[in-house]
Amino acid sequence: MSPALRFAVVALAALLALQPLWHAWLAPPKPDLLVPTLVLAITPLLLSLWIAAKSLRRGALIGGMVCLFYFSHGVAELWSGAAPRWPALAETALALLVVFALGWEVRANKRAS
Repeated sequence: MSPALRFAVVALAALLALQPLWHAWLAPPKPDLLVPTLVLAITPLLLSLWIAAKSLRRGALIGGMVCLFYFSHGVAELWSGAAPRWPALAETALALLVVFALGWEVRANKRAS
């Protein structure tokens, strides 16, 4: 398949790895909110990667749509002035990488046609 789609899936996997690191270790919520926070942060990415395992193009596309949430969350965390800012910056950058990789894929397909 396309290198752009593979790049998008790798960025989605990196975004998935960032979530427990950020929400469970660097800036954990109250102990009673840890599990719901992790479920909310990880589930959409797991679903996207599961779909990508069956259909790379469809999984990357769904992951790109999901990344709109992660981009918004990262920007909100950057503007809020929360203590660990680098995870918010990484989340924003990884979400942008997924979206740009999808744009790269569309552009490559238009050139090939």
